[in-house]
Amino acid sequence: MSRNGPLALAYHTLFVAFVLAPIVIVCIVAFTPEGFLSIPTERFSLRWFRAIAQYPEFIEAFWNSVWLAALSSAIAVGFSVPAALAIARHDFRGREAMTALFLSPLMVPHVVLGIAFLRFFTQIGLGGTFVGLVLSHIVVVFPFALRLVLSSAVGMDRAVENAAVSLGATNVAVFRRITLPLILPGLASGWALAFIQSFDEVTMTVFIAAPGTVTLPVRMFLYIQDNIDPLVTSVSACVIAVTTVFLVVLDRIYGLERLLVGRGQQEGV
Repeated sequence: MSRNGPLALAYHTLFVAFVLAPIVIVCIVAFTPEGFLSIPTERFSLRWFRAIAQYPEFIEAFWNSVWLAALSSAIAVGFSVPAALAIARHDFRGREAMTALFLSPLMVPHVVLGIAFLRFFTQIGLGGTFVGLVLSHIVVVFPFALRLVLSSAVGMDRAVENAAVSLGATNVAVFRRITLPLILPGLASGWALAFIQSFDEVTMTVFIAAPGTVTLPVRMFLYIQDNIDPLVTSVSACVIAVTTVFLVVLDRIYGLERLLVGRGQQEGV
């Protein structure tokens, strides 16, 4: 295996720095003592972190986003399992069309989806409800979950399942003890990616969210329309910190390296 040369390492370093620079700047600005967006030069302050407590709507919006993302991503992953197994294992008429249909939300602008969902939910009585938000987010994040679960299902060796069946295992037992553990890396990574996409979604959500179901990205978007203080940067820094802790905990519980190795082995089968 050839090693990267100095030019490649310099390029990768610049690329990573370019990606991380906005995040680092936001976190630094969050510690400014000034009443406007500025990088602290003389001293750091927790003024704007303490100010979050004075705006309970941000805390409420954060929990709305967490529950919405967790529920929609879990349901999307649950739907993606039978869809991925059907696409990976069977060659039937309309297979390509069904796959394209499942992935079509990736090609539709979220502004269009937001307007369409607004009209549809208003007509069926789900406008401004949490149920409507969950249904719309399931549609948006389902392609991300499907692609990762499908990658695990395609690389799965069915000889293990056939061996279990030959030993008298039922279909439910085979799925629970053989199939599910084999596609678990795809399920975990699909859920994580779907959760991130749902939590970060703002373009579509701003059309269908009501005052009682506003998510954190929508709340931040509405806040910066009328204010230019660093409160939003402190909220963003808190979200970044929570996300980092979540990834560290996930790595300790399951292991990101194990997850990647498992997927690599399945794709190499």
